[in-house]
Amino acid sequence: MSGDAQTQNRMGTAKMLPLIFSMALPAMFSMLVQALYNIVDSHYVSQVSEKALAAVSLAFPIQNLLTAFAVGTAVGVTSLISRRLGQGRRQEACSAASHGILLGLVTSLVFAIYGAFFTEPFFRMFETDAEIVHMGVQYISICCVLSFGCFVVIMVEKILQATGNMLWPMVFQLVGAVANIVLDPVFIFGWFGMPAMGVVGAAVATVAGQIISMVFSLIVLAVRPHAIEITLKGFRFSWETVKNIYAVGLPSIVMQAIGTVMTMAMNAILSGFSTAAYTVFGLYFKLQSFVFMPVFGLNQGLLPIMGFNFGAKDKKRLLAALFQGCLIALVIMTAGMLAFLFLPEQLLGIFNASGELLETGVPALRIICTCFIFAALGIVSSTLFQAVGRGVYSLVVSLMRQLVVLVPAAWLLAAAFGRVDAVWWAFPIAETFSLAASIVFYFRLYRAQIKDL
Repeated sequence: MSGDAQTQNRMGTAKMLPLIFSMALPAMFSMLVQALYNIVDSHYVSQVSEKALAAVSLAFPIQNLLTAFAVGTAVGVTSLISRRLGQGRRQEACSAASHGILLGLVTSLVFAIYGAFFTEPFFRMFETDAEIVHMGVQYISICCVLSFGCFVVIMVEKILQATGNMLWPMVFQLVGAVANIVLDPVFIFGWFGMPAMGVVGAAVATVAGQIISMVFSLIVLAVRPHAIEITLKGFRFSWETVKNIYAVGLPSIVMQAIGTVMTMAMNAILSGFSTAAYTVFGLYFKLQSFVFMPVFGLNQGLLPIMGFNFGAKDKKRLLAALFQGCLIALVIMTAGMLAFLFLPEQLLGIFNASGELLETGVPALRIICTCFIFAALGIVSSTLFQAVGRGVYSLVVSLMRQLVVLVPAAWLLAAAFGRVDAVWWAFPIAETFSLAASIVFYFRLYRAQIKDL
C-alpha cells in the first residue's frame, strides 16, 4: 500500500486523538512560523517609522481579501477532494485538484489588475496624510501584482492536505515564512549592498517568499508520488466541478472576506478617534495570529479527517474529531487569553510602541481577548460545516461575528460613550451571538445529515 493510501486508511481507522495531532501538528507548527513572520515583518516596519506601521496596518484589509480568495477557493477544493476520496472516486478528486490550480491562477490575475491600477482610492478613504497613503499604495500594489505565488502555493498545500499529507504543506509554509523573515531586513534596511527600500522592501520580501515557496511546492508536486495527480494531459474543464468547489469555497471566501469589510468599517470608526486607534487595531491582528494561527492549523488537520469520515458514513469518528478538536482549541485559546490579559505591555513593546499606542493598546488587548474561548468553539464548528459541504452555515456564523453584530455594536458603543476603549467591547458581544448561532446550526446539521449516518 502506498504512503498516501495508508494515510487515507488511517483517517478511517486510527485512534482519533493521536490521528488529530499527527495530522494537525505540522500545520500548527508552520502556522506558528507564519505568525512569527507577521510579527517580525511589523517589527521591522516599526523601525522605519510609526507612519510606515500605520500604512501597513491600513493595507491589511486588502491583504486579507487576497488571502480570503486564495484560501477560500482552496478550502472548497480540499472539501471536494476529501469527500471524493472517502467515496472511492479518485479520478474526480484528481480533476478537482487540477481545476483548483487553474482557478487560483485566474484569481491572481484579477488581483494583479487591481494592484496595478486601483489601490490609491482605498487608502484615501481612511487617511489624509500623503506620506501614509503613498507608502500604503506602494506596499499593497506589489503584494497584489505579484500575488500568483501566494495563490498557487496555498492551492498545492490544500490539495495535499486533502489526501492526509500534512508534512509537505508544512515544509512549503516554512520555506516561504523563513524566506520572508530572512529577506525582510535585507530589503527594508538595505543589507549586503541592497538599497534601503523601507515599506517597499517589506512588500518585496513578502512576494519573494511566496514565489520561492511556490516554486519549491511545484517541484515536490512533480517529482514525488501523491494520492492526487495533477496533469494537463486529458484535462477537461468542467463547470460542474467548479460549482462543487465553490459550493464550499464561495461561502469560505465570503466568510474570510468579511474580515476585509469588517476591518474597513472598524478603521473608519477608529480613525475618528486617532491614528493610534486604527494602528493598535492592526497590531492586535498581528498579535492574535499567534493564538488563532495554531487553531487554524488544527482545522487543517481536522478538515480532511471530518470530510473523509463523513464521506465514509462513520458518525462516531466524525463526532470524535469534532469534540476532541474543540477541546484542543479551547486549551490554545485559553493560553492566548491569559497572555493578552497579563502581558499586554510586553506584547505591544515588540512594535516599539509609543506612549500613545500603549495607552490605547493595553485596554484593547485585555478587552478583546475575553472572546477567545467562544471563538475556539465557533472556529472548530465552522470546520465541521465546511467538511460536510454546509459552508453556508460557516458563512452565516462569520457574518454575525465580523459584520452583522460586531460593526453595529462598535458604532453604537463609540456613539454612546465617545471613548475608544468602549469600542473594543463589541468583540466579545459579537462572539457571544455567533457562538449561539453555531450551536443552533450544529443541532440542525446533526438531525439532518449526521444522526442517521
